[in-house]
Amino acid sequence: MKNSVVFLFLLFSCGLFANVTLPNIFSDAMVLQRNSVISIWGWANPNEEITIIPGWNSSEYKTKTDNHANWLLQLPTPEAGGPFTITIKGHNQLLLKNILIGEVWICSGQSNMEMSASWGIVNAEEEIQKAKDSNIRFFTVQKASATTPQNNTLGSWTECSPETMKNFSAAGYFFAARLREELKNIPVGLILSAWGGTPAEIWMPQEVIQNDVTLSESAAKIQPDQWGPNEPGRAFNVMIYPLAKFRIAGVIWYQGESNVGATNYDQTFSALIQSWRKLWNYEFPFYYAQIAPYNYGNDHYSGVEIRNAQRIVAEKLNTVEMIVTSDISTIDDLHPKDKKNVGIRLANLALAKIYKTNSNLVNGPVFKNIQIQKNKILVHFNYSEGLHFTNKNETQFEIAGADTIFHPAKAVIRNGKVELNSNKVTSPEKVRFAWKNNAQSSLFNMENLPASSFTTE
Repeated sequence: MKNSVVFLFLLFSCGLFANVTLPNIFSDAMVLQRNSVISIWGWANPNEEITIIPGWNSSEYKTKTDNHANWLLQLPTPEAGGPFTITIKGHNQLLLKNILIGEVWICSGQSNMEMSASWGIVNAEEEIQKAKDSNIRFFTVQKASATTPQNNTLGSWTECSPETMKNFSAAGYFFAARLREELKNIPVGLILSAWGGTPAEIWMPQEVIQNDVTLSESAAKIQPDQWGPNEPGRAFNVMIYPLAKFRIAGVIWYQGESNVGATNYDQTFSALIQSWRKLWNYEFPFYYAQIAPYNYGNDHYSGVEIRNAQRIVAEKLNTVEMIVTSDISTIDDLHPKDKKNVGIRLANLALAKIYKTNSNLVNGPVFKNIQIQKNKILVHFNYSEGLHFTNKNETQFEIAGADTIFHPAKAVIRNGKVELNSNKVTSPEKVRFAWKNNAQSSLFNMENLPASSFTTE
């Protein structure tokens, strides 16, 4: 009886004086987005007054918890710097320490984004030992799935060190290291939310797929996999949705291998990007790595079709950019070990397009259009400065007529364009380039960045 009374008293007390609590994304050592209005939110007793005092300006920001025990406050962040503290007061008081203001990026996708130095990247030991920068911070979202959107996710912030870097996304780390190199004193925070072996459909809201016939039909064909969930929305609900109010600079993404064989990946991937932007309520930059050429058994085209779909998405959507990885990979490894160049190329996009500190060419040649001249086709590219082939006898271009039967074409570069012809195609109409799963591009620009596979079919 006595124990029951004590239990009821504690239960009543907890209900009456609920402590102010925060999602796990807010903790010591975190990075907050600079030059922004950020949101900080959490839970407390209904109608409880909440006060936040940020160390960078010592102002007080106040609100009251709603009748569902939720509260949210918005406050401005300065240019960059730290470390700062944040005091949060309610019935109790929280003190967050060692907080930096800088650039925050989400790193997401499947195993090639998740892959860490400890998995075995190029020069792993040397890179691990060099990873000593406390102005780079990591937050790793633990793998979990849920059938409905959640309000919290598991994870915590840590400083970059050899010990923490070796188990974090290698592509993400090299992305941050390149930003730090160029942006000097600006801290970088990375939020890793990735899961090997997962299709794009699990990373987007289930209703987006359910409300689109094409996406639904495509998702229904995904087979169960031992490495992770295959049902739409399952990772999104607990690994992305709880982060949505956390202000970010952008997203880097590396995924697609688990969608090889899908015929509508461009629509699926476009819907994923747009759904995330809708959730965050702004058009943040979204940069991604194209999957690498690989031998997918007897199927010669399912992989290159995904690469082409990825190319199309970058064409369609604003502030979306793709890097090509065919020259920094091998065709017999689904997990290419050169993650340093992946991270650097993604960072160079950001440095050129967002931060405006890099004036170099950062995109490989991108197919623009074709021009038919009797028995020849001229192929035009964007980012074509210094266009050249690495093979003397170029064989990766094919052309076809109205019969859509493709034949190898003789390819010559003239005035920054590729001129194609074949004695087997007298009236050419269509072109494709590097159109095999394992084709590594032989067409580069002046920065030695490769062109993507493409087809005009």
